[in-house]
Amino acid sequence: MKVVILCGGEGTRMKEETEFKPKPLVLVGGKPILWHIMKMYAHYGYNEFILTLGYKGEMIKDYFLNQNRYLNDFTLDTKSGKVDYHNNECDDFQITFVETGLKSLTGERVRRAKKFIEGEDFMVTYGDGLANIDIAKLAEFHKSQGTLGTISGVHPITRFGVLSINEDNKKVEKFRQYGVIDEDMSPKQIHEARKSYMNDFINGGFMVFKNSVLNYVHENSMIEEAFPLLAKEGKLSVYEHTGLWKAMDTYKDVEEMNILWQKDPFWKVW
Repeated sequence: MKVVILCGGEGTRMKEETEFKPKPLVLVGGKPILWHIMKMYAHYGYNEFILTLGYKGEMIKDYFLNQNRYLNDFTLDTKSGKVDYHNNECDDFQITFVETGLKSLTGERVRRAKKFIEGEDFMVTYGDGLANIDIAKLAEFHKSQGTLGTISGVHPITRFGVLSINEDNKKVEKFRQYGVIDEDMSPKQIHEARKSYMNDFINGGFMVFKNSVLNYVHENSMIEEAFPLLAKEGKLSVYEHTGLWKAMDTYKDVEEMNILWQKDPFWKVW
């Protein structure tokens, strides 16, 4: 089963990083977040990727095309251009790079990658989300459901202060700042912060589809626009992931992910 990773957005909410690089190349622990996502999937045996490129997509190509040079010792003959590698520390990824347009929406990007998607089922995820989700169990659940699509449901961490209010005088009795991770926090404090979830499920971005779901994805649309109709027809399932999940939406998220990588990288299943 191939994994489509949506890599084309501009990441406008974190211009501190994305003015100079595409969002999937923003570094977490010295490696692009895209690499972390691919390592998660590869750990469960899914190492065939389709990267749908758009904004600064050439930088993503360059990263993987030059990965051998970045990671290994080598001898270069400058006259002939011959390169002899002395070790091979690269990951075992099979990657198809697909140019899907600078301004294309998520559904259109998947549509443009259709000719490279083989088999009855395929996976889709965003290039900015991490979780300790069991990808193999997600795939098994999808097959057992028999629906056209399966999305992962996650509990988001609330960023907002939660108020405890005295109903008699309307004064705030307690203010709790949930979900914020700072560099000086201990692993235990980070764990407590991450336990502060909202009750509702949202789409965590780890999805599995049958090929025929593309009949529901209209031209120049978001892939998420197909979900209401699929749900109405009883063709959409949800895999409830009650573990940990985090998306990179702002520069603060970048900082928090780097802190987590040093102290408690919950998504590092490999």
